Amino acid sequence: MWSSEEGVGNVAEAHELLAQVASDEWGHVAASLYDTARLVALSPWLSGHRERLEFLCRRQRFDGGWGGPDGYAVVPTLSATIAMMVQPNREGPERERERLARAAKDGLHVLRHWLDPQTGLAIPDTIGVELIIPAMVEELNELLRQTDQLGSQLPLPQGFERRQLEGMRARFDSGGLPQRSWACLEVFGKAAIGAPFVRPVGGAVGCSAAATAAWLGGPDGYRPGVQFLETLQARGGGPVPGVTPITYFERAWVLNSLAIGGIAYTAPVEVLDRLEAGLTPQGAPAAGGLPADADDTAAVLAALLRHGRVNAPESLLSYQVDGRFACFLDERNPSVSTNAHALEALALYMAYRPNDGARFADLAATTARWLLDSQEPEGNWWDKWHASAYYATMCCVIALVLNDSAESYAGVDRAVDWILQTQRAEGSWGRWQGTVEETSYAVQILAIAKSGELTERTASAIKRGCAFLADPPPLAEHPPLWHAKDLYLPVAVVRAARLAALRMGELNDVGAKASAATLADAGWLSPEVAESGARRPLA
Repeated sequence: MWSSEEGVGNVAEAHELLAQVASDEWGHVAASLYDTARLVALSPWLSGHRERLEFLCRRQRFDGGWGGPDGYAVVPTLSATIAMMVQPNREGPERERERLARAAKDGLHVLRHWLDPQTGLAIPDTIGVELIIPAMVEELNELLRQTDQLGSQLPLPQGFERRQLEGMRARFDSGGLPQRSWACLEVFGKAAIGAPFVRPVGGAVGCSAAATAAWLGGPDGYRPGVQFLETLQARGGGPVPGVTPITYFERAWVLNSLAIGGIAYTAPVEVLDRLEAGLTPQGAPAAGGLPADADDTAAVLAALLRHGRVNAPESLLSYQVDGRFACFLDERNPSVSTNAHALEALALYMAYRPNDGARFADLAATTARWLLDSQEPEGNWWDKWHASAYYATMCCVIALVLNDSAESYAGVDRAVDWILQTQRAEGSWGRWQGTVEETSYAVQILAIAKSGELTERTASAIKRGCAFLADPPPLAEHPPLWHAKDLYLPVAVVRAARLAALRMGELNDVGAKASAATLADAGWLSPEVAESGARRPLA
């Protein structure tokens, strides 16, 4: 369900959503194939084991794989195939063990094709993929060595090698790993058990069920860690999400979406207090237990600012590298959405505090140029934190409109052209299929970008998109599109994006030109801040 009751209005649903976000310290993330399968292999003692096996069996595709389209299926299929191979060696009804053995055989069959270097399958740059794939191929080959019935060893796919995994294992053996690597602790096998340099937060290692299970080693491990896994699996009836908690990430993204959408709501004070408490001189993390990063820092700054809590963006400055912002200073590839969020936070601060904000003007201009240079010829953007170009493009359009320069608007116009050209027949947008999430981003792009000059074509596209959003497919069927170790779905974030888009559609119905001006004027701040007479960034 997208809301708890049929026919609930945008305002009521926004308050319902905010109440849920305020009361849930962990956040709502849909179940992950990768992490659920890792728990089957690593923690068969954990409650919900049978339910996790059933979840994996139900989710196996007709081709034998698991997970999303294209190369996104490789990581979850490796994880699930290992789980299927391990389980028949344990106690259980013979019929079930045979079922799991067949699932493993089918998984191996498709993996042999995907991993063959001659196939040349492009594998996306999800979190830790350069470590996870070599580690799981190694683990799977060890299982194959224990039987002569399932064929030969599996190769590493094109573009992968063991060098990085071996380098990380050498660092591990020398006595430590950077905190950001703890989330992939499972790649170190039995050596991960009780690793002394790991410091769990709330029982969780790196906000990861798989990493926590690897560190615990069994039911007699660190008691808060066992309790974390027990609670996490109970919330999902056995299956577990791939990243939890997402405390600051969820709250910041939800608040920003609702404010931009112009929905009439009151943000819970406790949510704002906790976001503000999460800010340190180093910035903010996605949640406790993860290192601070520029993306979450910028989003938290923007969310607080939109709700009347103005913090100078000093904490962003340490993430500057080569004319852009790095999400993490040791990252392998830059992030478009991180730079868009950084520009957004800078532009909002400069609008609120123009005297002090003037010192950030050159940095904002440099960041805007980097974003424009990163735009694809078709007009869209791609980002390493999301599978869909609609998310990255929405982030960039918001930031560039706030930047308010002729060059920025030229880039925005190219993005609008791309959006109009890629709408599907039923009114939706999506990379592989029309989805609520991607359609929400597309509607927001059109409504925000064409402030004051909504054309008939743009207004029609918004209306058709909102018709799709008004009667969406069940939330349980929504595909995960966000990058972690596997694709994941932050449910509250997607719900907020939909509410924002629907509200923009309502404003659009008032009249093309007037509604666009309303969006530009009031859609950037929460209603209570806008009504208080605070300076509007686009006024």
